[in-house]
Parts: sequence; C-alpha cells; structure tokens
Amino acid sequence: MNRLLIKHGRVVDPAQRLDDGMDVLLADGVVARLAERIEDPQAQVIDAAGLVVAPGFIDVHVHLREPGFEYKETVATGVAAAVAGGFTAVCCMPNTSPVNDSAAVTEFIAKRAAEAALARVYPIGAVSKGLAGEELAEIGEMVRAGVVAVSDDGKPVHNAYLMRRALEYTQLFGIPVIDHCEEPTLTSRGVMHEGAVATRLGLAGIPAAAEEVMVARDVVLAELTGGRVHIAHISTRGALERVREAKARGLQVTCEATPHHLALLDQAVADSEFDPNTKMNPPLRSQEHVAALLDAVLDGTVDCLATDHAPHHADEKALEFDLAPFGVVGLETALPVTYDLLVRRHGLPLKNFVALWSTAPARLLGLPGGNLKPGSPADVTIFKPEARAVVNPERFRSLSRNTPFGGQRLCGWPVATIVGGRVAWQRERR
Repeated sequence: MNRLLIKHGRVVDPAQRLDDGMDVLLADGVVARLAERIEDPQAQVIDAAGLVVAPGFIDVHVHLREPGFEYKETVATGVAAAVAGGFTAVCCMPNTSPVNDSAAVTEFIAKRAAEAALARVYPIGAVSKGLAGEELAEIGEMVRAGVVAVSDDGKPVHNAYLMRRALEYTQLFGIPVIDHCEEPTLTSRGVMHEGAVATRLGLAGIPAAAEEVMVARDVVLAELTGGRVHIAHISTRGALERVREAKARGLQVTCEATPHHLALLDQAVADSEFDPNTKMNPPLRSQEHVAALLDAVLDGTVDCLATDHAPHHADEKALEFDLAPFGVVGLETALPVTYDLLVRRHGLPLKNFVALWSTAPARLLGLPGGNLKPGSPADVTIFKPEARAVVNPERFRSLSRNTPFGGQRLCGWPVATIVGGRVAWQRERR
C-alpha cells in the first residue's frame, strides 16, 4: 500500500471552505482522510509545520513544444519544471509540429507524459486544422483521445464564422474554446505595447485595441451560440470590461491572467535595455492596464491564473528585440511571483490565491483534483509562505531560461509537489 501522511500543515482547500491546522492522509493514489490528528505507522511522513498544504496547483496554459521543437522543451523537461514549480498538472497548447489537431498527436503527448511520470498532462487540441484558421480540426476524435479544450493559441481564431462553429460544436463535448485574442491587422509588426514607452524607444507598438476587438467579438459569439469561451492571457482594461459585462449577463465567458502581465509594466523593456525576455504576446502593458488587471484578480473577474509557459532556446532569445520570438517561461517562478505580489503585497486572502491556481482551473476544464475531499486524487502542493529566495534561471529544470524574473528576490516558494500520492519533487535543503 502506498501511504503518505502530511502532518502539522495549514490545510487550505477552498472547495471545502477549509483553512485550518490538520493532518492529511493519502493512500493508494487518493485522499484518504483529513483530521486534526492522524497516526499511521505504515505511512511515510512529511512534516509540514509552518507550510501551506493545498490541492495540487494546475496550470491551464503551457507550451511543452514536443513534438517538433524538442530543442526548446520536451514533455519530460516540461513536467519536471512543472513539479519543481509546485504544479501537479498542466494543460499543453497545440502549436507543436505537427500541430495537435488529431488523435494521433494527442495520444503521442499522453504517452510521453506517462513515460515521464511526474505532473499530469492534459492536452489541448487545435480549433482548426494546422492552426490555419480555415477548417475545424477533428475535435470529436481529439476529445475521445483526451483533450480537455480546444485552442489555436499562438494565433487568434480570426475567422468569425469558424469561431462560431467551434463554439457550437464544442457544446456537444462540454469543453471550452480558449482564444488568443488578437486582431492581426491591428498588431502588424508590433513588438511591445503601443504607448509612450514604445514611442520613446522607437519600437513598433501593439495597441490594446487589438485584444479588445477580439474579446468583444468572442463575447458576441458566446451570446449567439451559448458556447463556452475562455480568454487566454487577458491583459487590457477594455478586455476586462467586456468580460465583466458578459459575466453580468450570464454568458459563459471566462478568462485567465499571467504572472508576468500582473507583475511587470511595459517600462521593463526600457529598464532592461531591450532584454528579449521582456518580449511576449500579449505584450507587457502600461500602468493603467496592469492596475485594472490586478483589480480584476482581486475582485474575482479573473477566473484563474496561468503561466503561458513559452520556452525558447537561448540562441533565439539572443537576437535583437525586434527579431527575438515572443514568450517567457513561467512554471518555476509562477508561485512566488504571484504569492509575493497578490497575497503579501496586495492582501489577497490565501484561500482565494489557492483557488486561482487549483480549484478554479479544475472546475473550468472539468479536471480531476482541485480539492482535498476524501476520494479525490492525491495531488497536493506544499509551499512555504515566508520562504525567500532569488530566482536563479541556471537552476531551472526547464530546457529554457527565458525569464524576466532572473535575479529577483521573491517570497513564497514551493517545498514539495505530490502527484497521485507520490512525492514527485521536493526542494533541496540548503
């Protein structure tokens, strides 16, 4: 029997409205019992005194790159980075090569994840064949193979008719369409947020309107079809206003925010002297947008957090800012970046913080976990709120190091990640 006993921890489980000192017993891959005091001489014991014990954190937006771009990341290195960041499960986007637009690719990813045997991996299939935006992919086939949502992430679903059909068809399977909201004719050759900083630096800008136009369209289509649309990496005030209005009208519209869009401003491009690790899409926004995004997390408009983990090889990111690819890694820094910012500095209740990374993602995509109720999967994230450490990219388990947070001293780090009742990762004592 596989038995693991977590003792003396502060158990925070929003699904059970639980925030108390308790012991947690995991047995045979599920949560067996929670109580003030549990003794089990057959169990391996983890002393969680001074630590938070939470339902396993789930990242609904990562790029594992395999198949096709294994020099950036593989499924194995991606899940190694995930558990080192406190994540028990990740949902991977389909912009691989070949694109995950068929059951064959979905099954390949699942096989690689099973071989790695670390974090759980839930593939997300493409909306359109080859991400070309012209014809629906074989969504039913992919759902049967295990996809939990569809998305053309990396690209918007620019064809409104195709988006309508996707929202209608996915209702048969109870899954959402996740959209990268960007009007490509407005972004043109932009490389950062359109505003005063871009003008001063002489860089082509990406206007907030490019995101807001597509979010507004998706809200209209969600109302027309009754389908579920999830807005990936939302970043502008106007987009958040559209989502608020949609929620108030009872539409099935949800959204996620990333750590980098919450923690950094467009000024970071100037302060870092054009560091390509400050280049991502959507771009880092100006103060008014970041303030609106922070407010939306605190008031519950933002449904969950997600990293948009986007690994790139060092040689690619070493190019000039204009030429370097968009994207940053995030799995191994997300927990301290968001804990330090949201809980420590802005007073977000701990139960809300845990919900954003665990309970809400599980609910949004209908995933196992997200709670510590007896019988639930034995997926647990343990972290130390007061732990302080400097982000050192050289210690990342990811194949890539493209982080904008290198050298920052942050508070609130993972201590152990438990998947299926097995310790998948534990922080080394220094």
